[in-house]
Amino acid sequence: LPRFTGKNYHQWSILMKVLYESQELWSLVENGLVEPEDQSALTQAQLTELKDNKKKDKKALFFIFQEVDDNIFERISLANPAKEACDTLYAAYKGEDKIKLVRLQTLRCEFDSLRMNDSESIEEFFNRVIALVNQMKVNGEAIENQKIVEKILRSLTRKFEYIVVAIEEFKDLSSLSLESLLGSLQSHELRMKQFDAPPLEHAFQSQVLSHGISFRG
Repeated sequence: LPRFTGKNYHQWSILMKVLYESQELWSLVENGLVEPEDQSALTQAQLTELKDNKKKDKKALFFIFQEVDDNIFERISLANPAKEACDTLYAAYKGEDKIKLVRLQTLRCEFDSLRMNDSESIEEFFNRVIALVNQMKVNGEAIENQKIVEKILRSLTRKFEYIVVAIEEFKDLSSLSLESLLGSLQSHELRMKQFDAPPLEHAFQSQVLSHGISFRG
């Protein structure tokens, strides 16, 4: 299991629940260890059951201690029984997960509506996309590289239409790196700028006319 570092509590708690269920510990962790103050009236069978439950509870507590990092361990090191440790973590991190989920929903909407502006360069648009993706990852989103590539290709301006078609036709988007995509689009952008630039002869004629210079003798 991944060690809990304070992030992705929801995912970690699900994994821990599955672990407890596989070890027949979940009911004990969920409901807590019931230990009568006066055990003198208990039968031998009840004492044996209580002893077994104590042992199971320590096992459950050990699993929790084993699967959290050092900083979080300090918060629950004195917890007993295991339910106390679980309740402490739930109170500390469940609310944080809800905040992250709300923030993530907003970021997902931004990602879906993201479009390249006509005044943007490819590099500027890439930087915007990557910055947004990084925020999504910080808030728990596991976004695949292919999804980012496809989003970029769908969101470019119309002047990139031909290169987008070529990339989709001849490139394997599942293995295409963002660096490679950026290089291809920047090369296309550079060629378009060269084609859009006025020829040297026309530029010279324009300069001559603007200064009113005549070559007649």
